[in-house]
Amino acid sequence: MLKTISKSQTLFERRKNAVANGVGVFNTATVREAKGAIIIDEDGNELIDFAGGIGVVNAGHCPEPVVQAIKNQADKYLHTSFNVVTYEPYIKLCEELCEILPHGDKTKAMLISTGAEAVENAIKIARQATKRQGVVCFTDAYHGRTMMAMTLTSKIDYKIDCGPFSPEVYRIPFPNFYRYGKGESLDNFVESSLKNLHASAKNLFDPKSIAAVIIEPVQGEGGFNAVPHKYFEGLRKFCDDHGILLIADEIQSGFARTGNWASWQQFKVQPDLSTYAKSLGSGLPIAAVVGKAEIMDSAAGGTIGGTYIGSPLACVAALATIQYMKDINLNSRANEVGDIIMQRFEKIKKKFKEVGDVRGFGAMNAIEFVKNGDPDQPDSELCNAIVKGCAKNGLIIISAGTYKNVIRILSPLVIENDLLIKGLDIIENQIQKEIQNRL
Repeated sequence: MLKTISKSQTLFERRKNAVANGVGVFNTATVREAKGAIIIDEDGNELIDFAGGIGVVNAGHCPEPVVQAIKNQADKYLHTSFNVVTYEPYIKLCEELCEILPHGDKTKAMLISTGAEAVENAIKIARQATKRQGVVCFTDAYHGRTMMAMTLTSKIDYKIDCGPFSPEVYRIPFPNFYRYGKGESLDNFVESSLKNLHASAKNLFDPKSIAAVIIEPVQGEGGFNAVPHKYFEGLRKFCDDHGILLIADEIQSGFARTGNWASWQQFKVQPDLSTYAKSLGSGLPIAAVVGKAEIMDSAAGGTIGGTYIGSPLACVAALATIQYMKDINLNSRANEVGDIIMQRFEKIKKKFKEVGDVRGFGAMNAIEFVKNGDPDQPDSELCNAIVKGCAKNGLIIISAGTYKNVIRILSPLVIENDLLIKGLDIIENQIQKEIQNRL
């Protein structure tokens, strides 16, 4: 009997033949259409989406107001380049961003297409504002795959044979309490971490040469590690003492994911500049740098931006996304979703010794797998098996962490509770199955 090849398998064969191998495959699902938190694959199977396009569809797949806004704009004009012909959606979106993400007394914004571009432009603005070149970043950070962004990104697997990298970049340890706390109290750990920060200004870099420190308040690819609150406050003071700008990378943590427009608003620590993308546009490529007006205006004309800065289609999609998020109170919903996930994760942690840590900030939730209860022994093999097993059972999830031993939840925040619980059931059952398979 001839073996039937599914449409999804056929599509993947076509991918192998036409698409460069360097384009990563995080999950083997396909898509024919998607709505809310459901993806329908090429064979008509319904899949629960816990990946959200890597945090891009916080407002769900194809929210009606966003789709309608795109259709309406497509009938008017698709592109003029904002540098050449000014259009209102770009300005209106910048006004909206300045209102919901105020940076001090006066805020300004600029638009580009991707998160990596946002990071690149934020660094250029910081350098021009301070007339300095150095940049400080953190271990386990992810800031993109363009050259400066890749330099700032910590994980070597994303950078193999891509150098030389940008000079004057200095990396210090991210204050990951789970991994490095080693039995200390959180207060003592933060105190020692801040001492290390100040020591770096003596043995790693001259603070007078540093333009900016860039940090993800809640790391994305790094494994959903949240910066301890007091460390973030201490970092803000360190930057102020040395005339260094603080950049908050909120590309994965922004736009309702952590229960606010940005996680720094939850921390109540004001950055000088911040970067956004992903769920800002509900899937259309749009990103932004937002910051204090006098800093933003330090960039000379023509030094920031590009041909596709703030596409009209992407701008109207972002405006409709923000309004939709306000209308359905998505920031509040994120906390509800996060509470449901964390209650289940805490139960799973008590049940399985292979779970080293569970953590969450709003609806940015993660479960980390280790061997022998040791944070220094990541269990990537178990995590990978769980991801693949969930895929076979109708759940799309992706891993995170430098060692890919963390499952991260980025489900659309509009997901219904019963669907969310069904997805969590699949995860728990798959963890149990994979652990039993090892016996």
